[in-house]
Amino acid sequence: MNPGTRWETFAHEADVGVRGSGATLAEAFAGAATAMTAAICDPARIAPHDAVIVDCTAPDEEMLLVDWLNALVYEMATRHMLFSRFEVTIEDHHLSAIAWGEPVDVAKHQPAAEVKGASFCELAVRHAPDGQWLAQCVVDV
Repeated sequence: MNPGTRWETFAHEADVGVRGSGATLAEAFAGAATAMTAAICDPARIAPHDAVIVDCTAPDEEMLLVDWLNALVYEMATRHMLFSRFEVTIEDHHLSAIAWGEPVDVAKHQPAAEVKGASFCELAVRHAPDGQWLAQCVVDV
């Protein structure tokens, strides 16, 4: 993850909010993906051994965020993997990314929850006055 990329989770009733921020839209999306991983387990426990390519296209940035996070949920579920590193490129509402991670190891990763999907709740993608990008939504756990 780029040193300028930040991420955090936030409480939202029974679900979990995920938020990423960074100097670019791509950094904010990578941060949101890391925050989603943090809703499952500590991202630092996941070794970035295996690469998975993810491509998404959406009509706007907010839908692109939901599609991106849901594509990662799909990859985690079908490949039985967790991801800790994301290289994201966004151009004209098209996202191309590489997600690095490893197969789930319950003893090592100690997953606390399973993310079922990204929702439209508290969905926001915006360029803040301080020049940083913010990308957030709530994920169903």
